[in-house]
Amino acid sequence: MTSEKLFEESGLKQVTVWARGVYENKEARDVVVALTEAAAKEGKYVQAWENYVDLPDRIYVPVRAYGKISEQEIESRYVYENENPDIVALTEETLVKGVDILNGIKPGAVLVVNTKRPAEYLFKFIKNGTENLSSIVTVDANSLAKSIITLSGAEGATDASGIGKGMGAALAAAIVKATGIVQFETLLQIVGNKNAAKKAFETAKVVEVKTLIKAV
Repeated sequence: MTSEKLFEESGLKQVTVWARGVYENKEARDVVVALTEAAAKEGKYVQAWENYVDLPDRIYVPVRAYGKISEQEIESRYVYENENPDIVALTEETLVKGVDILNGIKPGAVLVVNTKRPAEYLFKFIKNGTENLSSIVTVDANSLAKSIITLSGAEGATDASGIGKGMGAALAAAIVKATGIVQFETLLQIVGNKNAAKKAFETAKVVEVKTLIKAV
């Protein structure tokens, strides 16, 4: 087995959420925690953590949070970056510009963006990785909930502010709508802002990349 194939695991789903520093790091963390906690309720093996290469958090600097979900025990649990994400989510739209958000994505990967803009507009700014991207999902999470700014839960400490009380609940719901990675009813048991999650699940728009390529 080559080093590139060393950590390939059948059934493993990797979720990477990009955010902007302390302003959005809590929401990125909430997305992966909400999804992995929901998956754990469904009997799956899970991990959720922040990228220590990105920390300490700074204002507006891109940071990442990671989640892993699998039907089997996770063999790559000591690999601390998602090298081949199945799902990439952005807490805000400008991350499509100048950030290699799709680096290493698997064929059939899904991109979920918190934005008011249509997928057709965002697609024009994505320079790398689109050959493996299957769809872009847009949801106006900011209109459904505010972003919670807190250092609670940073560096592995218990997050006293709760899970999914802000717009992270909406972003997680959009991911579930597009991918079915967990049952939506299970996600609702985890997130604090259930109204935002429900509205996001209803309003998130899923656009296939092949239709965007034809439109360019």
